[in-house]
Amino acid sequence: MRIVFFGDSITDGGRDRADDASLGGGYVGILYEKLKNLYEGVQFEFLNRGIGGDRACDLAARVDADVVAHKPDIAVVLVGINDVWRKYGNGDPFELSAFAAAYEEVLRKIKGCGAKLIAVEPFLFDVPDKKRFRRDFDPLLGEVGRLAAEYADAFVPLDEMFAGVSQSVGIAAYSEDGIHPTHRASRLIADNIIKKIRLFL
Repeated sequence: MRIVFFGDSITDGGRDRADDASLGGGYVGILYEKLKNLYEGVQFEFLNRGIGGDRACDLAARVDADVVAHKPDIAVVLVGINDVWRKYGNGDPFELSAFAAAYEEVLRKIKGCGAKLIAVEPFLFDVPDKKRFRRDFDPLLGEVGRLAAEYADAFVPLDEMFAGVSQSVGIAAYSEDGIHPTHRASRLIADNIIKKIRLFL
C-alpha cells in the first residue's frame, strides 16, 4: 500500500530530502507509526513529498514527478496557507482564480493516475498578527472545499477542527505562530487523516 503525502512545510516536517524514505518529524511520521500498528498485516510504503514554502502552483509544477510517477494507491494533499502568507509576508501577488486553477490541476492529475485522493483543508489559527490573512484565506478555503467535493474521495476539514479545539485548550497548544502545528496538533492531523485512509484499506 503506497501512500504519497504532497504539500508544503506542514507535510515536509523537516524531512531529510537527501533520504528518499525520510518522513520528517511532523504528521506524516506520526501517521506512519500509528497506521502500521493498527494494520500489522499491511505493508505500507510512505513517501513524503512536502516542501516547505510551496504554494499550489509549485505543487502543480511537480505533481507528475512527485506523485503521479509513483503510482500511489492513496495520495494526501495539503496546501494553501503559503499562497496567502506570501502575499502578506513578501508582497507576492495572490489571485484566487490562479490558486483554484493550480489546485484543480493537482487534484485532477492525481485522480487521473488512479489513486484514492484525500484532500486536506489548510488551516490558520486566530492569532493577532494573522487575523488580516482571513480576508483572502476564507475564500481560498471555499475553493478548496468546492474542488475537493468534485475530485477527492475524502476530505479532512482541519480549519474547522482546529477552530473548535483551540477554543477550549488555547491556541499555543496547537501552534506557536498560527500556521505551523505543534506536536500535539500534528497528532490530531494524523488521527483525522487516518480516519479517511481506513476507508480505503
